Amino acid sequence: MRAVVTRVLSASVEIDGKVVSSIDKGFLVLLGVHKDDTEAQAKKMADKICGLRIFEDENEKMNINPKDAGAKLLIVSQFTLFADTSSRRPGFSDAARPEISIPLYELVISECRDRGFEVGTGEFGADMKVTSENDGPVTIILDV
Repeated sequence: MRAVVTRVLSASVEIDGKVVSSIDKGFLVLLGVHKDDTEAQAKKMADKICGLRIFEDENEKMNINPKDAGAKLLIVSQFTLFADTSSRRPGFSDAARPEISIPLYELVISECRDRGFEVGTGEFGADMKVTSENDGPVTIILDV
């Protein structure tokens, strides 16, 4: 499982010209599910996202986790994170098929909500327009 986590001042997802989800201060999480991923990895990913200390403390050091920063999460499925780019045309055979990826994507969301986070989402498989105002910019890649 792979996540690209960007600290944002705001982020939103639009589908068919309509904003379906938006957050202010928090994390925009692009989440890719590998074909071999498990529920244990989904739970570990949620734990990493929710504990990632990339908000600044009073000394301007990245030391505050999203919960203590009052952050929200916007989690968007992104199968292209497992693209094989060994040729000019990417292949996606390492990305999980929907019957595997949807439940694991939803498990990450559920685990984050269970930790007290407000979580916005995209729509799995939809053509989405994702907009974000990056803060920093700070972007971290998480693999589990």
